Amino acid sequence: MAELLLELFCEEIPSRMQARAAADLGRALAKVLRDECGFADSVAKDAVRTFATPRRLAAVVDGVPTEQADVSEEKRGPRVGAPDQAVQGFLRSVGLDSIESCEQRETKKGTFFYAVIERQGRPTAEILAARIPALIEDFSWPKSMRWGETSLRWVRPLHSILCIFDGAIVPGVLTLGNAGEGATMAFSNRTRGHRWLAPEEIEVASFADYHAALAAAKVILDPAERRAVIANGARELAEGAGLVFDDGDALLDEVAGLVEWPVCLLGEIDAAFMAIPAEALVTSMKTHQKYFPLHDAAGELANRFIVVANIEAPDNGDAIRAGNERVLRARLHDARFFWDQDRKASLESRVPRLDDIVFHARLGSVGDKVRRLEVLAENIARQISGADAEAAARAARLCKADLVTGMVAEFADLQGIMGKYYAEHDGETPAVAAAIADHYSPAGPADRCPSAPVSVALALADKLDSLTGFFAIDEKATGSKDPFALRRAALGVIRLILDNALRLPLRGILETAANLRSASGENRDAIEVANDLIAFFADRLRVHLRDSGLSHDVVSAILAVAEDDDLVRLVARAEALRTFLETDDGANLLLAFRRATNIVSIEEKKDGAAYDGPVDQARLEAAEEHALNDKLDVATKTIGAPLADEDFSAAMTALATLRAPLDIFFDKVTVNAEDSAIRANRLRLLARIRAALASVADFTEIEG
Repeated sequence: MAELLLELFCEEIPSRMQARAAADLGRALAKVLRDECGFADSVAKDAVRTFATPRRLAAVVDGVPTEQADVSEEKRGPRVGAPDQAVQGFLRSVGLDSIESCEQRETKKGTFFYAVIERQGRPTAEILAARIPALIEDFSWPKSMRWGETSLRWVRPLHSILCIFDGAIVPGVLTLGNAGEGATMAFSNRTRGHRWLAPEEIEVASFADYHAALAAAKVILDPAERRAVIANGARELAEGAGLVFDDGDALLDEVAGLVEWPVCLLGEIDAAFMAIPAEALVTSMKTHQKYFPLHDAAGELANRFIVVANIEAPDNGDAIRAGNERVLRARLHDARFFWDQDRKASLESRVPRLDDIVFHARLGSVGDKVRRLEVLAENIARQISGADAEAAARAARLCKADLVTGMVAEFADLQGIMGKYYAEHDGETPAVAAAIADHYSPAGPADRCPSAPVSVALALADKLDSLTGFFAIDEKATGSKDPFALRRAALGVIRLILDNALRLPLRGILETAANLRSASGENRDAIEVANDLIAFFADRLRVHLRDSGLSHDVVSAILAVAEDDDLVRLVARAEALRTFLETDDGANLLLAFRRATNIVSIEEKKDGAAYDGPVDQARLEAAEEHALNDKLDVATKTIGAPLADEDFSAAMTALATLRAPLDIFFDKVTVNAEDSAIRANRLRLLARIRAALASVADFTEIEG
């Protein structure tokens, strides 16, 4: 067994592509080892370790066989006496020249030709030399390029291929040029270190040698190690300045893909820029410059930032720090200019310009959307306790106006956020300003969900308007395609309702939104749109509740019987059912219910009749029949009030009283009695069990 080391060295690979590229390289190499080199499936999947830096993809595999095993294979050919055309075709398929090279064997179906093919195992290095060039040529990148006279497509110009197996160079060659041009790149045992700190070629003989040589040449191979170096360095600098660094920032992964030898430096923001809204400063630093903002102990943005250099400078980074401060200063000059200019015009004065922005070719302009939001937000606010309907309508009118400001044109991620600041400057109420900032939220499962009543009303209106609009023109999410993020919008609506315990008639609001759409020129029936969306919300509710710990079958059991658009009530039912099924009474009642349901269903199918009629008291013979029927009478009467009062736990408790008499009934009573009238009566008695439980949930949906 031997070690395989492969490195593809090129110009800078975009940070966002590195992790996927390393994983793809690992999968492709594992496939070669499994298919060509005799590596076991279970071993090949986990044996390949991959690494990525801005200038290289690398992989190492231990325990690779040095030679392919010898193979003996038998193939059955045509029947003896078959036409010559069939015989010749078989010979070509197995690589033999004469039928005399084949054996004739008797089988139950006749005498057939058999070819016995012996293949001698090839050296693994020879296989790798043949297969790795194809692996490189077939490698897929989100974006790739050709350069010079090469025909190879790669993310950036490829400079060298290091490929060592069992301590020796794999004798492979990658063809780079077009046919006839002869441009090639031979595999080698050489790589390079840091572009500026150690640019000379390095010869290596193993992965341990390779890893150590790169470290000595100022390259940290492992992305996780680079990330840790950045996080630790930034934290030390922040703590030294009495500030706080967020080591959970997603920017860490991106910056770790931009440097091979990270060096953290502490920069300073000019005090004159600190009057700009903090979100604008953070966006400018993180999105455009890849700097890490720092905060004080109270969570307020500080006038310091962390920049990660890719070099150790002789002046301890003073020039690098100064250069980055100068670049940030220029960027923040732009932000301050937009901030100052935008405040010269009110949000209200900008609203007419929204008619010039197309929301969707078939759904009108952003101005059209705003006019619908004014009506819808006011309507929803009237149904939310503590919400000011006039404030909701006002916030709806202004919520998109920051789209035509200079700041949002430059920093698109700040839409809504800047609207809040401009609204405050214009003297709008705090509720209106907060609603403008929150109306896009929640944008995902990790995003904060608004709780202020006016904010909730506007956030719901914005999402429901988009959902009804796209459903009205049949632009629905299908399969893996959801170009308008409708699933995310629906989950946002669900979170807004559940997190705030809103008792809203969702169907009625959807019809109102759809009617507003119809009034603006879309002719699809509002009720039809609402029905489609209720089904869509049911599917999204399943996903949401599953993620929160409720199993899909419990949710399906509730949705199957509760034609309810009150999401809070639906979730309360599901929670009560889950709790009930986790008890012994619940689990045993479920088993008894299945037994009763199966018996009734089988007999109904066999008899071609339904046993859902009333039970004939006079035909109840056994005491166990009377006891079960009496308990059913009590449970049926008892369960109604708790269901009406939404006390679902009490309803489940009422159902639990059926467990014992039902168990005794099955122990003592024969359902399929010889007397057909008594048999039918007993089947109707069991059908009452089915009907009683169905008033709470469809227990047939419960698995396990």
